[in-house]
Amino acid sequence: MFALPDKTAFQVSKPLLAILLTTLLLTGLLVTNTMRNLSREQKIMESFLLDEGLTLIRSFEAGARTTMMHEMMGGSLPIETLVQETAKAERIAYIAIITEDGTVVASTGKHDMTADIALTRKVLESREPATTIVNEKGHEPIFEVAAIFQILPAVQPPGMGMMGMRRRPSKSPETAMLEKGQAVIHLGLNTEELVQVRQQDINHSLFMGGLLLLLGTAGFYFLFLYQGMRVTRTTLANMKLYTRNIIESMPDGMITLDSRGQIVACNPRALDFMEKDMDSLKGNRQDELFRGWPADVLKKDGSVSSFAYTFVHDNGAEIPVEISGSPLLDDQGHDLGAVLLLRDLREIRSMEEQLARSQRLAALGRMAAGIAHEIRNPLGTLRGFAQYFSTRAEDEASKEYSNLMVGEVDRLNEIISSLLQFSRPRDPEFKQVNIGELLEKTNKLLEHDFKEGNITLHLSNSCATSIEADSDFLLQVLLNLLKNSLNACRKGDSVSMSCEDGEHNIYITITDNGIGMTKEEREQMFDPFFTTRKVGTGLGLAVSHQIVEQHNGSFEVRSSIGKGTTIILTLPKQQ
Repeated sequence: MFALPDKTAFQVSKPLLAILLTTLLLTGLLVTNTMRNLSREQKIMESFLLDEGLTLIRSFEAGARTTMMHEMMGGSLPIETLVQETAKAERIAYIAIITEDGTVVASTGKHDMTADIALTRKVLESREPATTIVNEKGHEPIFEVAAIFQILPAVQPPGMGMMGMRRRPSKSPETAMLEKGQAVIHLGLNTEELVQVRQQDINHSLFMGGLLLLLGTAGFYFLFLYQGMRVTRTTLANMKLYTRNIIESMPDGMITLDSRGQIVACNPRALDFMEKDMDSLKGNRQDELFRGWPADVLKKDGSVSSFAYTFVHDNGAEIPVEISGSPLLDDQGHDLGAVLLLRDLREIRSMEEQLARSQRLAALGRMAAGIAHEIRNPLGTLRGFAQYFSTRAEDEASKEYSNLMVGEVDRLNEIISSLLQFSRPRDPEFKQVNIGELLEKTNKLLEHDFKEGNITLHLSNSCATSIEADSDFLLQVLLNLLKNSLNACRKGDSVSMSCEDGEHNIYITITDNGIGMTKEEREQMFDPFFTTRKVGTGLGLAVSHQIVEQHNGSFEVRSSIGKGTTIILTLPKQQ
């Protein structure tokens, strides 16, 4: 499993914050506007009802004067009748006329008389109209207007007394108080229509609020959907990038095939193996790309199979790989294609060759040690006899032959010494060795040999560092390498020796422009007794390879016939 970076977690985005703030702002504006409208409607309704009530009271006062005239003329329409008839209007809930002393002159409709008497005193004291809201359980509120109720004294029509008409009855105390303005009329007005209009406004505001809430919720919903899609898209993009980085950084090559066996994609490692670009590979079949492609590599049962293959580049370089094929199947077992993994076998082959060489050299060393002990003693005897015959020789020819025998015995002894050194190498004594000084010493030791062969030796010493090594062993390795380059060069050729300081290793490079080596010679150059010279034991490079292995180092050899050879010696700084 892998963990993606925590960048796909849900966060409040700017659009979400904008919608949230806009919704809150619109809601605040709607609530504020609704409250202001309701307050303004309340004031308008009270003003309207006050004006309407005062108008009705003025009209009622005029009607009351007419009633009082009828009473003066002996008519039959008292003020109580006027109140009852007036109260039949749909807008009027009740009417009550109350004098200063609390006497109810006339009243109709259901209302609280005690509250009306208290309000009467308040109006008489201020001499200004007063309003109040009367709430009854189960009924709409009633707007009550209380104002001074005063009727002017009735005037006797001209000529009525002279004709001997009936004498007007005396005024009642209530009538006197009405004429003096010592009474208050209470007019209750129904507010049902106005309440309905107000309720409609409230319902409209609630509808607008609900619509705003619905739009805000829908906006949040779609924004959450968009945010979820964006998170999903980001996650997929990160997974795609993560997978792509893994595939491109794989040490193995990977080739993807479709259901028809055609190449769809390759990672850079696979392109390096094949030394081709993607444009030239796309659409090709695997059996066209790999000669000798086994038919049963991609098994339909989902198992993995593999085979060995070697890529040959235009420059002759060979890259051995192991190709593993695995089919791609969907959940129903249908063929979607295949994946081929190309594993580089060069390092494994090199290790196998190194192991085989080590085993071969170990066996050879044991054999050489046994032979050396068996041969060395007889060689000592032969050398002694040869020297004896040389001293007793009577002619120059016998003496020359005797000296030749001594020389050959010495050469055999040298070979046997090399064999003993190869078969029983001593352990290196690791000390701090200055590579620059070691290269200068090697250059001085072989300076005469290079001048004698008319070959130029260039030393490029850029290593001032020291490593843990055996200086005598490394000197022997460098001498052997330079002598081989000297023997491979012709008059006028050149050999260069340089050093490069790495982070953990140093790299000593020896390059010549001599005759070069074939592939077979490169593969056998470190084998004991292998030599291309007529004179030589063939043990120098074998011993050098052994010494480098003791130092945990390695050789890299590049050579071309007629162009020369380059040998790179890699040595660790610390053992």
